[in-house]
Amino acid sequence: MIGALDQLAAFGQTWLAVAFAVFLRVGAAMALFPAFGERSVPERVRLVLALAFTLVVAPAAEPQVSVALAAGTRPVAFLFTETLAGFAIGAVIRLFVHVLQIAGAMAAQSTSLAQLFGGQNSDPQPAMGHVLLVGGLALAVMFGLHIRLAEVLILSYDIFPPGALPGAGLLSSWGLARVAEAFALAFTLAAPFVVAALVYNVALGVINRAMPQLMVAFVGAPAITAGGLILLVLTAPLALDLWTEALMRFLANPFGGY
Repeated sequence: MIGALDQLAAFGQTWLAVAFAVFLRVGAAMALFPAFGERSVPERVRLVLALAFTLVVAPAAEPQVSVALAAGTRPVAFLFTETLAGFAIGAVIRLFVHVLQIAGAMAAQSTSLAQLFGGQNSDPQPAMGHVLLVGGLALAVMFGLHIRLAEVLILSYDIFPPGALPGAGLLSSWGLARVAEAFALAFTLAAPFVVAALVYNVALGVINRAMPQLMVAFVGAPAITAGGLILLVLTAPLALDLWTEALMRFLANPFGGY
């Protein structure tokens, strides 16, 4: 009986160590994940979500974490390695949230709606960006974002072995490629507003040269405001569809050839 209890205690200690190591990576990533890591989500809810993701990821990550523990890696080392890996994963996926925010800011600046309809949110941003952000996150959750994030966390143990610091070369090349793609996607989503603003300003300049006495600013301001809102209604569904497709395509193969 005592021998069985000793074996059970040893088994429990091993699993607690594994769960702790997994929680460090999951908790760090959860702080930055889209939808689940938003500042509008209460901290207790985020903690419960991190624990729930840990229960999902731990059984799949247990063989690799156990090998690292058996190799003599101290639990204190996991505080640095797993937290860094979690932050790296969360930060890269968080770029997709910034895509919507950047696209919304570009669209609002182009149509002169950045200050007129500024939003009072946890992350100050124009209302256009807030609309795109909320719509995009809702679509992502509907398309199974939680499942894809769990798959990314499980796959990350093959790319970032537990107990070892992620390589600087891997992080830089992987992160820089994602940053470039994020800015390109943000400009693509905001391109209709940028083009419309260019046409509007050119037309306004021509009218001003033709009729210098006309206060074209007073005539053009309502036009660009109405045009920006109409353009948002027409292009938002397509933009959110492109963003969701890009997010799901990235989550299907987050590490590419790395």
